[in-house]
Amino acid sequence: MKDPLEKYLRPGTSLIILITLVLFIAALFVKGFTHDLLLESAVFLISVKLILLGYRNNKGVEAIQEKLDMILSEEKHLEKMLCSIKKSRNYEPDSAEKKPSILPE
Repeated sequence: MKDPLEKYLRPGTSLIILITLVLFIAALFVKGFTHDLLLESAVFLISVKLILLGYRNNKGVEAIQEKLDMILSEEKHLEKMLCSIKKSRNYEPDSAEKKPSILPE
């Protein structure tokens, strides 16, 4: 079974995470623990946040798709029921009194 993160983190995203992390660590050694460290940290955190937002977006789209699929299946089921009711009413022999129908003709 696939790891849940593997499903949403494509190889390109994983590569971006790795490159950003390597550059962040390299900046620590080159620049040292100075004021520029805050700038490098901010860039790293923004990259991580964008990746996490993409992950959450994928999860949200997946949930919406599941709900839409459920609605469509229910709609098809109701449509089949209505068609079968219409057919059964059309095949009934006409009687002197017509029964009131709740279905549009």
